Amino acid sequence: MLIFRTTLEQLNSSNPNTLSGSLGIEFTEIGDDYLTAKMPVDHRTVQPYGILHGGASVALAETVGSVASLLAIETGGTCVGVEINANHLKSVTSGYVHGTAKPIRIGKTIHVWNIEIIDDLGNMICVCRLTVLVKPKAST
Repeated sequence: MLIFRTTLEQLNSSNPNTLSGSLGIEFTEIGDDYLTAKMPVDHRTVQPYGILHGGASVALAETVGSVASLLAIETGGTCVGVEINANHLKSVTSGYVHGTAKPIRIGKTIHVWNIEIIDDLGNMICVCRLTVLVKPKAST
């Protein structure tokens, strides 16, 4: 079980002036062992061909996984992605995509997340695995 001690409003208030804000990413659900965010498929996130850009999918995955790591640590600190891979399974041209991060392993210094990205109809669009480094809060 994770220690999600925040609200969606608090999470979304940190988006302005970030990549997440620029891409329209919005956190939508916090569960006992998952975090979900959505991102529009629009002029900010598509390739010239009109389909969702793979890099936008990866940005959604890293955002939701890194924030989930931050919420899962008890002592404060910083969580940064150190490796991500993605399998792009289906294209999408409109609506929203929804990324859900679930932990594979929550250690003291390394977290590993599985992130599944689906479209509005529930079709699997992308599957990612994210490794996050947990940097403890600096002592003062």
